[in-house]
Amino acid sequence: MLVYIVRRLFIAVVLLFIVTAVAFSIFFLVPRIAGASADDLASRYVGKSAGAEQIHQTAVHLGLTDPIWVQYGRFAKGIFVGSNYDTGPSVERCPAPCLGYSFVTQNPVLPDLLKRLPVTMSLAGGAAVLWLLGGVFAGVVSALRRGTVIDRTAMGIALAGVSLPIFFTGLLSLSIFSYALGWTAPGGSYTSITTNPGSWAYDLMLPWITLAFLYAAAYARLTRAGMLETMNEDYIRTARAKGLRESDVVIKHGLRASLTPILTIFGLDLGLLLGGAILTETAYSLPGIGQYALIGLNTNDLPKVLGVTILGATFIIVANLVVDLLYAVVDPRVRTR
Repeated sequence: MLVYIVRRLFIAVVLLFIVTAVAFSIFFLVPRIAGASADDLASRYVGKSAGAEQIHQTAVHLGLTDPIWVQYGRFAKGIFVGSNYDTGPSVERCPAPCLGYSFVTQNPVLPDLLKRLPVTMSLAGGAAVLWLLGGVFAGVVSALRRGTVIDRTAMGIALAGVSLPIFFTGLLSLSIFSYALGWTAPGGSYTSITTNPGSWAYDLMLPWITLAFLYAAAYARLTRAGMLETMNEDYIRTARAKGLRESDVVIKHGLRASLTPILTIFGLDLGLLLGGAILTETAYSLPGIGQYALIGLNTNDLPKVLGVTILGATFIIVANLVVDLLYAVVDPRVRTR
């Protein structure tokens, strides 16, 4: 088991290195391959009225004229020890871990991300609990009541959840439940859980339900398919022949064997949302990481987008690492391989 954990940790570190290299290449190497010069890249960090000389000096100050491997080495070094950014009039310090420096807001990227992280974590965590419980429950019930009205209704709702985009269901839910009926908080409302837990849950209830509706549909369909396959196995018939209660047969034997694919997509989905739920945060005007990335795209502030990309990839890698470790708990066969 210890060897398994060490091997997964090593793979996670290697993947994180690869992700940082690929993300950096997308923003700085690919434009060069496409024909962009260092001055073209530097023009994104200066105002529209800047002249050619000012743009070139900015490129020199930012190190954009250096070879790409030198630029990446400087960026990777900044993650561990921090970086200094020469803006011309002054030198700005970006403390470690430095994921970039925004020349639009004149701030390091990581502190801004950490300020918005509780919003995204609250949104993703609450919605994950709802979609995991609701989706698995609906999938189990549908599998046990295969072909009945309950099965068809649940799968019909699941199909609608998968098909409807979040910006449609989000805005429709706001117009009905917030503005027409007044049951939920309006868009743009967020209270920290440390300030008022009740207001925190009230503000996020509608975004949680909307986001969970989208993901629970896929989990219900996957759970149903897994349960239908598992409940026909020989060991299920053996468990019933031994006189076990039906609830024990379903939960301890049937559902547990169906959890492996559920854990796989759950790690991916949760890690992806922690990196920014752009559509949900935009629909409900929540000041999270997804909204931060959208602002960076609209203002052409590449360090913000690069920082969000690396942070999101880190969450996905960590979530998959946790899932790999949970495999050994859910499926004992993993520990013997």
